[in-house]
Amino acid sequence: MQKNQDAKKSSDMEIEKSEKLFRSFSEQSFVGVYLIQGDKFVYVNPKFAEIFGYTIEECINSMLFHDLIHPDDLKLVQEQVRRRVAGEISSIQYEFRGIKKNKAIIHVEIYGSTIDYKGRLAATGTILDITNRKKAEQALLKSEHQLQTIIEHSNELFYIHDTNNILTYVSPTSQAFLGYPPEEMKMKWTKLTTDNPINLIGVEFRENSIKTGKIQKPYLLELKKKDGSIILVEVDESPVKDATGKVVEISGALRDVTLKKKIGNRLINSESRFRDLFNAISDLIYTQDIEGRFTSVNPAMCKAFDYKENKLIGRLASDFMKSEFVSAFKNDYMEPLKKNGHHEGTTIYFKRNGEKIYVEYRSVLVQPEDGEPFISGTGRDVTQKMLSEKKVAKLQEQVIQSQKMESIATMTSGLAHDFNNILYIIFGNTELALEETPKNSPAHAKLEEIKSASIRAEGIIKHLLNFSRKTDQKLKPISAVTVIQNALNFLRSTIPATIEIREHLTEANITILANSIQINQVLMNLCANASQAMEKTGGTLDVTVEKTTIKENSVTNFPDLATGKYAKVTITDMGTGIDPKIMNRIFDPYFTTKGKEKSSGLGLSIVHGIVKNHNGAIFVDSEFGKGATITLLFPMVDEKPKSKIQALGEIPRGNETILFVDDEKSIRIMARIMLKKLGYTVETLLDPIKALALFQLKPYSFDLVITDMTMPHMNGAKLSEKLMEIRSDIPVIICTGHSSLINEEKAEKLGLAGYIMKPVSISRLATSIRKVLDKQ
Repeated sequence: MQKNQDAKKSSDMEIEKSEKLFRSFSEQSFVGVYLIQGDKFVYVNPKFAEIFGYTIEECINSMLFHDLIHPDDLKLVQEQVRRRVAGEISSIQYEFRGIKKNKAIIHVEIYGSTIDYKGRLAATGTILDITNRKKAEQALLKSEHQLQTIIEHSNELFYIHDTNNILTYVSPTSQAFLGYPPEEMKMKWTKLTTDNPINLIGVEFRENSIKTGKIQKPYLLELKKKDGSIILVEVDESPVKDATGKVVEISGALRDVTLKKKIGNRLINSESRFRDLFNAISDLIYTQDIEGRFTSVNPAMCKAFDYKENKLIGRLASDFMKSEFVSAFKNDYMEPLKKNGHHEGTTIYFKRNGEKIYVEYRSVLVQPEDGEPFISGTGRDVTQKMLSEKKVAKLQEQVIQSQKMESIATMTSGLAHDFNNILYIIFGNTELALEETPKNSPAHAKLEEIKSASIRAEGIIKHLLNFSRKTDQKLKPISAVTVIQNALNFLRSTIPATIEIREHLTEANITILANSIQINQVLMNLCANASQAMEKTGGTLDVTVEKTTIKENSVTNFPDLATGKYAKVTITDMGTGIDPKIMNRIFDPYFTTKGKEKSSGLGLSIVHGIVKNHNGAIFVDSEFGKGATITLLFPMVDEKPKSKIQALGEIPRGNETILFVDDEKSIRIMARIMLKKLGYTVETLLDPIKALALFQLKPYSFDLVITDMTMPHMNGAKLSEKLMEIRSDIPVIICTGHSSLINEEKAEKLGLAGYIMKPVSISRLATSIRKVLDKQ
C-alpha cells in the first residue's frame, strides 16, 4: 500500500510540474490559449483575454464561449465543435468573427483539438487575432478586382506572350481593339503587324527585353485589324522573370494613338498621362480638403481665376467669394457635400482683378479605405453663358414690358373715347350755358373755369394718345418750341408741386425735321428723370430752347455733327447729379440705378437712339451731388411747319338740314341745341341701322350727315360707306371721341368730307360744317 501511495504521490507531482510548465509557457505565449468544457471556459491565458478585451476572471467566471462569437458565424463554430466531439476529426483549423467587450468585431483563427480533462471531454487550442491580415487580404482582393475591372473596361489592350512571341493572354478589349475575340488571339503577335519598317524597332526592343531582362522604352507598332484596317499603337512592355531571374514572358499594353499621335510622339507612364490631362484640359479641375481648402488646381483654373497656383493652394474656396457668402459656402456647399457625398451648382467667384466669374461645378466626396477623405471636382467657366441668359431674361422682361405698354396704349385708346365723349358733354353744355348767362354774373366766371378746365383735360387726353400711339419714323418740319411747350404743359400735371418748371424760350421761329411724338418722348423722359432726382428735396427744372451754330472750327467738339444751324435744348435740374463712375454707362441698354420696380433700364438708351436717328447729339454735364445738365442738339431746317387754320371772326351759320347720329343721348340733345342755334334743321338718331333706313327712305332730304365712329351694330365708317352707296354726293363728317380705326388721313381715303375729334367747340363745329357745305 505504501508503495502505491508513493507512486500516486510521484504521479501527482509530475502532473503538477507539467501544469506549471504548461501555465508558464501559456502565459508567456503570443497566441491565445483556451480550455473549454461544455460551453464554459476552464482556462484562458492572458493573450486570449487581451484579444477579446476581457480579464481572465471575466472569461472564466462570466463568459460562455458562444458570447464571443458573431451571431452570423455561430452555426459555423457549432458545426466545427460538433465534428470534434463526434470524433469525426481530432484537430481542426478555421476562422470566424469574434465580438470584443467593446462590441468591436474582430477576425480570429482557431487551431483546436479535443482532450480528456479530469475524466471529461474538453476542447483546447490556440487562437490568433487575424483582423489586420483580413483587412490586408480584402484590400488585395479589392485591388485585384479593381485591376481586373480596369483591364476589362480600359481602352487599352493588355496581353502576355511567351519568349516565342506566342500570345498566351489578351484582355477582353481585343474584340473592340483589333476585331478578334480573346480565343482567336492565341497566335504569334507578329502576324498582326504590317510591313511598315517602324515595326522592326518593336521586334528589336522585344528581343532586347528577353535577352537582358530590362524594361524597354515605349515604342510604336503598326497593326492590321481583322477587318483589314490599319491602326497605330503605342506599346508599353515589361519582362516577367522566374525564380532564377530568367525571362519567361513579356507583359504589355497597347494604346491606339492613330488619331492622336504622329510617328515619333509617345505617351509617357500612366502617372504622367493623367498629369498631362490634368494640365491640358480646358475644364477646371481641383481637389479640396474636408474643410474646403484647395489642395490641387489645374492650369485652366489658375487662368480662370487669374491667380498663380501657389496663391490658390491652401486657401478656402470662400476666400474668392464675397464675405457675405462665407456662411452659405459652409451651409449650402460643405454640409450637403459631406451629407450626400456630392454637390453641384453654379457659384460666383471673383478674379484677382475683381471681375466676376460664374463657375458651374460638380464636387464629389472621396473616402478612400486608407487616408483622409477629400473632395474632387470639376468646373466650367460659364460666365458668358450666364451673362447671355441674363441678357435673354432682360429681353424677355422688356418684351413683357412692351406688351404691358401695348396694353396701356389699348386701354388709353378706349378710355380716351369714353372720356372725350363725357368731356364733350361737359364742354358743349358749358358753352351753351355761357351764352345764356350774363357776363357780369358770378355763374359766368365759374362756367369759364369749367370750360378752361375742359380744354386742359382735352390737352392731357391728346398728349396721352400721342405718347402711347405707335408711329412710323417719318420726320416732318415741326416747331421745336411748340412741341417742348406741349410736353412741359403735360409734365406739370404729373410732377410734385415742390418742383418748379421754368421755361426759357428765347425764340419762337425754330423749326426742326423731326417726329413730334418721339421728340415729345425724349423731353418727357429726360424731364421725368430730372424731377425724380429732385423728388426728395424739390427745386427748379430749367428748360431752355435757343438757336446755335456749329462752325468748321468747332466740329472737333461735336465729331458726330455737320456744320450748320441747330436747335439747342438744355435741361438743368438741382438733383443729386450723376456718379462719375457710371457716367459712361448711362446710355447703355438695361443700365439703371433705380431698381427693377422703377425702371427697365431702357429710357436713356431709347432717348439716345431717337436723338441719333434725328441726326442730333446729346451731351451730359454733371457734378455729383450738385445736379445735372443735359444738352440736345437738333439740326434746323428752313421749311416752315404746317399749321392748321384757325376759325376767326363771326361764327358761321346756315339753314341746311343735318342728320346727326350718336349713341350717346346727352350728346344728341346737346348737338340738336347747338345746331339749331346755328340755324340748321336737325334730325338726331341713336341707332346707325335706323339712320340708314331713314336716309334710304328720303336720301335728298339731308344736306349733311354727322356721325359718331364707335356705335353698336355698325360703326361710323361703315355707315358712311352705306350712305354714299345710296347717294354718292352726300357729305359725311365723322365726329368721334377716339378710335384706332379712323383718323384724319383714313377719313380722307374713305372719301369722307371731314373728321372732328371730340370735344369740339361750337365755333369749331360751325366752321367745319360750313367748310364742308360750302364745297358742295
